[in-house]
Amino acid sequence: MLHPLSVWNTAPTSAPAQRKGRYAPGSAAHPAKMHPGIAAHAIRTYTQPGDLVLDPMCGIGTTLVEALHLGRNVLGIEYEPKWATLASLNARTAAQESGASTSVVRCGDARHLTALAPASARGEVDLVVTSPPYGPSVHGQVRSSRETGERGVVKKDFRYSHDRANLAHVSTDRLLHAFTEILTQCRTMLRPGGTVVVTTRPWRERGELIDLPSAVLAAGKTAGLTPSERCAALLAGVRNGRLVTRPSFFQMKNVRDARRQGIPLSVVQHEDVLIFTKTVLSGSSSTGRVRHRPGSDTNGRYYARREAR
Repeated sequence: MLHPLSVWNTAPTSAPAQRKGRYAPGSAAHPAKMHPGIAAHAIRTYTQPGDLVLDPMCGIGTTLVEALHLGRNVLGIEYEPKWATLASLNARTAAQESGASTSVVRCGDARHLTALAPASARGEVDLVVTSPPYGPSVHGQVRSSRETGERGVVKKDFRYSHDRANLAHVSTDRLLHAFTEILTQCRTMLRPGGTVVVTTRPWRERGELIDLPSAVLAAGKTAGLTPSERCAALLAGVRNGRLVTRPSFFQMKNVRDARRQGIPLSVVQHEDVLIFTKTVLSGSSSTGRVRHRPGSDTNGRYYARREAR
């Protein structure tokens, strides 16, 4: 199936507006939430109702919530217990609202994904949607002096916990090595022909450009995945053919400070979206083949339900 549009119109409304009414209190405090519109677009494009969607670093469970509301089954892994608890709560609520879809959330390191996931889900995942932690300058929320009682503006919710084992705290080289391990684990979980969608963007540290999208592309190849598409998911709205930008205060401040130093920085209004596939082995056929589709028994465990495609 061809997907001719490489620009995804994923932000007709802001991310907070898209999350409204779907998440438990405290969810907004996560420093690097997946954009709901991006997750939903990927799920609609690369899966069908009843398919299994995995996010190996699911945070508060945005990918899971969007997938459940679209009638998919979900599996999420989250390293930090605080966010894993919220992801589980958000997923359970979405599953109740959406009907019979199955949700499983496990707390642990995604580098050990195959050990954490239900054994019966191995080789059954249709789609992985995830994003590596990166660039604290693009994370967080701003509160004005009127809201906080302090002078000027205050940035909050832009850091993870102080657990130094969290990949958000490691160097870029270590992050990419770990992310390659995670993608390798995801490849094992995918069915043949399954898809991986990774959202990311470049950022600057002390003026130096960190080209994370290109590095993630290389990581996917090293993990044995085949690059198939590179798209741009809008973080800005579109009105009458023009972009409606929604930069944060600190994004604008970073851009102004950089330009005063002669660095040609611009406000980022999109995420790079890298799409990979798990290549079907030569000699096998994807046309009219029998495919396992995950469901759940009365105990919420995964089982394989054969369905002819």
